[in-house]
Amino acid sequence: MSGSLIDRFWYGQGKPLAVLAPLAWLYRTIAQSRRRKALRARHEALPVPVVVVGNITAGGTGKSPLTARLVQRMQQEGWSPVILSRGYGGKSDHYPLLVQDSTPASVCGDEPLMLTIATGCPVVVDPDRCRGAHWALQQKLGNVLICDDGLQHYRLPRDIELAVFDARRGIGNGALIPVGPLREPTSRLASVDFVILNGAEFPQPGQQIEEFANTEHPDIHAMTLQPSALVNLNSGEILAPHSLKGQSVRAVAGIGNPARYFDTLRALGARVQEAAFADHHRFRPEDLGSSAGEWLVMTAKDAVKCRGFAPDNAWVLTVDACLSEPFEQRFLQRLGECAGLSHQQNTERTHHG
Repeated sequence: MSGSLIDRFWYGQGKPLAVLAPLAWLYRTIAQSRRRKALRARHEALPVPVVVVGNITAGGTGKSPLTARLVQRMQQEGWSPVILSRGYGGKSDHYPLLVQDSTPASVCGDEPLMLTIATGCPVVVDPDRCRGAHWALQQKLGNVLICDDGLQHYRLPRDIELAVFDARRGIGNGALIPVGPLREPTSRLASVDFVILNGAEFPQPGQQIEEFANTEHPDIHAMTLQPSALVNLNSGEILAPHSLKGQSVRAVAGIGNPARYFDTLRALGARVQEAAFADHHRFRPEDLGSSAGEWLVMTAKDAVKCRGFAPDNAWVLTVDACLSEPFEQRFLQRLGECAGLSHQQNTERTHHG
């Protein structure tokens, strides 16, 4: 089934795939068993804080832009973050892999390369994120680890968890895969530190979001993705996002939620011809055709896979995650608390050893 059809089944009214409920039950049973085994096999706490950004729904929610913003904010406060990723869509002949700007996306994966370029901080790719974490610390790459898309990677010890949702799509029909989009039941939110709603309205000063998906949580926060620049993939020319107003655009997207991206382009005034591909699609030159007078516009995640063969009319729309100051202060406060705890735990282990 196509992604758009799955979206209609998962995020529309009702549960048209309810006939697959036995498979959802099996999925949940296997997931719970894997979680228990992973928790039993979990290594002892690492000597630096570990932050995990993830989701409990399938598909794109804005995890990578959030990760990039958290990295930027930590850097501003004097931290030296290292990003951990499994490198989905890439295949290297060795792991752990320290991503460079010149590393092909086919080797490291599209999101790790995008994050390397966007943040300038070390990005370590390893399907075994525990191994990647220990290697990063052995190499003295930084003093805080942030795992992009690792909420279900339970073997990796973690101090702070953030669950990200697309505010408009929410939890869909609320059912587990394959009947619905949930990787884990919503009860999982009780154990995360922060719930982030991408596309939600920011509350008025002094107010806060208290509930999401019929679940109360003390730290639910809004996030928006703001277009920041339009960059020509070949020349490097930079334009303001409003340059798209009135422009005919062939919008290319191989991401988890292309509809949100297309809506963003239309909100900027572009006349959009949609070209949606599967998430992590490996682009070829023939995918990047366009009509005379059209601009080819793509996401940063897709652009890293098109370097070297993109046409001269190919532009990248970059976006920045915008978060409230109260959330960022809460996050930094929590990070500081975890750093003190991690240091104390490490000292106790050293003394007892």
